[in-house]
Amino acid sequence: MAKKKPHFSKDLKLAELLAKDRRLLQLLPRFGIELGFGDRCIDEVCRMNNVSADLFLIICGIYSDDDFRPSPAEIQRIDMSGLLSYLKASHRYYLDDRFPHLEEHFQRIIEACGSKYGPMLSHFYDEYKREVMRHIQYYEEEVVFPYIEELHEGKRDNSYKINEFRHNHTNIQDTLDDMMNILLKYLPGDILPKERIEISLDIMELSDDLNRHSLIEDHLLIPYVESLENNLP
Repeated sequence: MAKKKPHFSKDLKLAELLAKDRRLLQLLPRFGIELGFGDRCIDEVCRMNNVSADLFLIICGIYSDDDFRPSPAEIQRIDMSGLLSYLKASHRYYLDDRFPHLEEHFQRIIEACGSKYGPMLSHFYDEYKREVMRHIQYYEEEVVFPYIEELHEGKRDNSYKINEFRHNHTNIQDTLDDMMNILLKYLPGDILPKERIEISLDIMELSDDLNRHSLIEDHLLIPYVESLENNLP
């Protein structure tokens, strides 16, 4: 059985939470929480921003610990109305912020590579982006989220079940490994070495974030939607 990590407490200061795991800082904009919260506790900051503290804490728990699994009872008692908003905000972060940032760096490296390595590097980056975009923008945004919104309205669509979502997480790790090997191992050492290190760190950070995004969907979104499906006549 997977271990269960104790929940972060609502009365913990938000600054202390972020000191425990600095990666959680990037979740704040996805909840609409701005900086400048002083020494306020998590519960107070969440109330000020109309965010469910329980939802905030359970997402932080999953994001911070790969092995954390909220129980069905925990999921049932939490106000989940903000979950889709959080996931959509995460998508906007990936599509509007991280990918344009990566592309800007990649274009400079590709141009510096010339015809020998540039097309190959461009190919692997395009494959990486295409796989992530296919899953996020076209599958989640156009199929899964509208289905969940209909369930919220009490409508049942018998042509789809959320269990199908489990089998549609895209596997981008192989493409990512190939791209990282080109950047770190095979390009000549004099081709923008500083920028290659920076973009490699950015890619690894984005990959880790996407993997944790998938954990939130697997361990929170899917069980929640299954409960909606089961409760509809």
